[in-house]
Amino acid sequence: MPKYFLDTSALAKVYRKEAGSDFVDRILSKPGSQYLISRLTIVEMESVFALKARAGEIDQKAVLIARRRLEADLGHRRLLVAAVNDEHFRGARQLLFKHGAVEALRTLDALQLSVALGLKRAELVTVFVAADQKLCRVATLEGFAVTNPEQPASIVI
Repeated sequence: MPKYFLDTSALAKVYRKEAGSDFVDRILSKPGSQYLISRLTIVEMESVFALKARAGEIDQKAVLIARRRLEADLGHRRLLVAAVNDEHFRGARQLLFKHGAVEALRTLDALQLSVALGLKRAELVTVFVAADQKLCRVATLEGFAVTNPEQPASIVI
């Protein structure tokens, strides 16, 4: 069974219906699969909730519900959380050297990808899931099987 790393852009689709939500819900319901996120994702999700509230897409009650659902998923270990350490920061810097100028890789995306690549090397992750086309391209260049839930033609299950 696949072992998925979910970037924040993909995980956010679990807690608010939007393009790609149905796909992410399907992969999260696959028996026997594993779902990993980085510790950074937990912080980024708070930023996502705040952004959606500021934009008027959700109200404060919806933010509280989404936050509780995320906490429940973490508490029940539906999502496994990988630590972020100095090696990941060094890896992110190398990814930025390699892909920053040409592929427009951003800092936090490089850090997320660095964590995912470490998990891939440890054989804990096989598929990288993100709803960010640029990040998906860099992950592909780095040897990942990639799925973008917003682009059905790119789906790897």
